Amino acid sequence: KPLVIVLALFGLCTIKIYYSWNGKVPEARAGGPLLKLVSTMPFTTLKVPPVSFSQEIQKVIPARNAYYNKKQYQILKMLENSAVGDVSAHLESCQANTEVFSEIHDFNSYPELYKQFLLHWNCRNFPLVSNQPAKCSGNGTFLLLAIKSAPQSFERRQAVRETWGKEGTYRGFEVRLVFLVGMTDKNVEPDLQELVSHEGSHFQDILQWDFRDSFFNLTLKENLFFKWVMNYCLNTTYIFKGDDDVFVNTFKMMDYLASVDTNKSHHLYTGQVISEASPFHGLASKYYVPASFYDGPYPVYVTGGGLIFSGQLVKKLHWISKYIPFYPIDDVYTGMCFQSLGLQPEKHPDFQTFGIAQKDMENPCVHQRLMVVHQKTPQQMKSLWKAMLDPNLKC
Repeated sequence: KPLVIVLALFGLCTIKIYYSWNGKVPEARAGGPLLKLVSTMPFTTLKVPPVSFSQEIQKVIPARNAYYNKKQYQILKMLENSAVGDVSAHLESCQANTEVFSEIHDFNSYPELYKQFLLHWNCRNFPLVSNQPAKCSGNGTFLLLAIKSAPQSFERRQAVRETWGKEGTYRGFEVRLVFLVGMTDKNVEPDLQELVSHEGSHFQDILQWDFRDSFFNLTLKENLFFKWVMNYCLNTTYIFKGDDDVFVNTFKMMDYLASVDTNKSHHLYTGQVISEASPFHGLASKYYVPASFYDGPYPVYVTGGGLIFSGQLVKKLHWISKYIPFYPIDDVYTGMCFQSLGLQPEKHPDFQTFGIAQKDMENPCVHQRLMVVHQKTPQQMKSLWKAMLDPNLKC
């Protein structure tokens, strides 16, 4: 109890003093603050993936001159020729990607975050600072809640633990929780590592890797999570991957998953579906993508605020992701991986990851009918959860 109180107080204080990164990127170098480059597995140990690229990915990503398009088609061509070592050298060798200076004509005009993302987009192996190897031990995990969270988001994590993310048995099925966390950049952000380490030791639910936690590294975070599941939680039936500011009706989610047809359960990929989307080319957008980087539509995909997929798909996703270059928007990248497997997302009306009407934001009856709603403060989460559990609630 005292530690929980201390963590909460530290979290509140940290949130007040925390300042946003001002966009000045320190020089990226091996062992530097932005990325700690580590040795990768030799490419000769990699095997041809046990799944084939679907022709659908070629329909989605057109063969054009933008950098990402060219790289993906180069990889597809290599795979056709079974040049696995060459592909691995491109995607698993953590060397500065200096070819961008010659391959992208306007690279120097890119925002600094984009430059750093592209210079290091081959870096995929980072050590675990905090691991939970026994998280899925026992009789089997039915649902693993994997929540993306930044190091400074103490209050959000605690709200999730106390409400919809509480571990235990729901409807007779086991639910487990992990938070996916990177590191702060100590040069430009407060050093929160000691506090995060204490939090992880106490609650035993934090997976933390030694890379800088940022929007552009969410795809890296997802890739590392796939590897973790492969090693420690491959027996989980379903995975919910979401943000730490969504509200989940865990009971409704469990009822839904328990009712999924056996045939569908092996390839489930569901949530709020986005179709006919394309990149934003306006610099002011959080989702800005330079035209010289990617040219074409996006695959049909599920928004990253909250989605469910079958645990049996992780092995295929892990393998296929080795041959798809990182994309700076994680839910689009996930869609590319599923598209490469020939799997289409299933729209679920109870996922409202773009929010709901203002008048319904704190209405427990509305949330009782839905499964996932974005965006909530920690206080709103606690209030809604308490109201939903009230036996006197009448809707």
